[in-house]
Amino acid sequence: MSTITELLAEWDSGIGKPYKGNLINKDAYTKNPNDISCMCAQGQALYRLGGWSAKKLMSAKQVEADKAVADIFGISCAHSALLRIVNDSVDGAPSIVITNPAAVLGEQADVLLAFWRHLDRMTPQQWAAARTAELVAGWVSAEESARDAAGESAGVSARESARDAARATWPAAQTAVQAAAWASNEIQGAAILRDRGIPFFFLLLFGFDSPEAVMVADAEGCN
Repeated sequence: MSTITELLAEWDSGIGKPYKGNLINKDAYTKNPNDISCMCAQGQALYRLGGWSAKKLMSAKQVEADKAVADIFGISCAHSALLRIVNDSVDGAPSIVITNPAAVLGEQADVLLAFWRHLDRMTPQQWAAARTAELVAGWVSAEESARDAAGESAGVSARESARDAARATWPAAQTAVQAAAWASNEIQGAAILRDRGIPFFFLLLFGFDSPEAVMVADAEGCN
């Protein structure tokens, strides 16, 4: 059994470079079960830190893997999803997602991570209530504002990474998940939205009137 520190160091060194696209490449594992590079970053974490078997990696649903990896690293499900998103789409070691998330998400990374932890604490009833967001007027214009502000502030790559990670949090409540994705972009572009006099829209759907309120709630929720 490895440690988190050892696994991250191996990713940084290029040893057992994680596979891209699936938790495990079945054919590659069959040919050489000792070559850890047949598993993606999440797969390696589950296999080496979580005690998962190769067989379980082959049959597991992605949402199950996201949750298990989140538990291993002590992070949110969205943060866990970000690990696989970066692993599958970007060259280089995915360890940066864990060791320096600001390099992936932008300077508002701490607030984003706090918001994603809030998503994990939401009850099914809260998610169900958030689904009514579909009926709220102004969605389209708010979506455009969040997208533009996040892109200008954090960059297109960071904007897309944050949005895709948030979308992985609660597959059964698609409307609410979309709102969570755009709320993530509002956090990234908060300074620009304020400069333009544009009020937060999606954050309000989750009970926050500002990114600062997210941090306060996170501090209270994690104590």
